[in-house]
Amino acid sequence: MPRDLFALTCKRPIAGEIMSIQNITCIVCPRGCRLEVDPERGEVKGNSCPRGREHGLAEATNPTRTLTTTVRVVDENGATIELAPARTAAPIPKGLLFDAMKAINDVSLTKPVRRGDTIISNLLNTGVAVIATRDLL
Repeated sequence: MPRDLFALTCKRPIAGEIMSIQNITCIVCPRGCRLEVDPERGEVKGNSCPRGREHGLAEATNPTRTLTTTVRVVDENGATIELAPARTAAPIPKGLLFDAMKAINDVSLTKPVRRGDTIISNLLNTGVAVIATRDLL
C-alpha cells in the first residue's frame, strides 16, 4: 500500500504533516460515542452529551491517565519479599508515564504498608502523589 494511502486510511499524519482532526472513542459513559475532535478550533462532533465534548478536547490536547502499578516491599536485608499495589492519586500527563514508572521502580517500602499511605508525595513535580491501594501487614 502506498505510504500516503496508508496514512489516509489509518488517519495518521505522514512525517512532517500536522493533523488537526482526531478520531477518539469517548469513554465517559457506556455509550462509546465516536468523536471527531479538532483541537485547533475547539470543535467536537459526534458526542451525545456535554461530558463527551470535554473528554474529547482534553484527550486531544492534553491526554492524562491514572497510573496503576506495584511497588517493591523489601525485608531488612533489602531482598524483595512482596509487591504492594499502588496508583497515582490523580491522572498524570500520558507523556510522563514511562518516566513515572522509572521513578516508582526506584522506590522500595518496608512493612507495614497501609492502604492510602503516600509512597511518593510529588511524582515528577506534577503535584500528584502515588498511594498504596492495599494493606500489607
